[in-house]
Amino acid sequence: MEMDESDMQYEVERPFPYSPQAGLFFSMNHEEKIDSDRRSIYVGNVDYGATADELEMYFNGCGHVNRVTIPYNRFTGHPKGFAYIEFSERESVRTAMTLDETLFRGRVIKVLPKRTNIPGFRTTDLRGGWSRGRGFRTSRFYNPFRGCHFIRENGRDDPWVDSF
Repeated sequence: MEMDESDMQYEVERPFPYSPQAGLFFSMNHEEKIDSDRRSIYVGNVDYGATADELEMYFNGCGHVNRVTIPYNRFTGHPKGFAYIEFSERESVRTAMTLDETLFRGRVIKVLPKRTNIPGFRTTDLRGGWSRGRGFRTSRFYNPFRGCHFIRENGRDDPWVDSF
């Protein structure tokens, strides 16, 4: 799932093996972000009361956990019900996949490898529409006939209904 401007994140920071400081995800280059995503998993259907520490303990048997990210709604402050977990090694992702469909805090969780986001590509569009080049946006429910009235020979507005 993709993060947008209306999201907040709570993270348990652990130093990256290649970074002198924790929390430098946004200053990493593209290759480092892809490598980080390959060492990360998406955990769905997470209990809303779960903490990052509980998730870290649950997945610690799969390998060393670098970071746990729980997205929160910016307006309500409530968790969104999923999390991202970054490991030190890529093999930990395969091990964590065995925990798919297991119980965590009374809920069956979904564990998948994290997708790598493509810069500039959004799977959801908050304004509803397609992008047709630079700066032009139209509604997803665009209807070229809206606002046009057709007057047929029978005197009706609707061009698709004939009176018999």
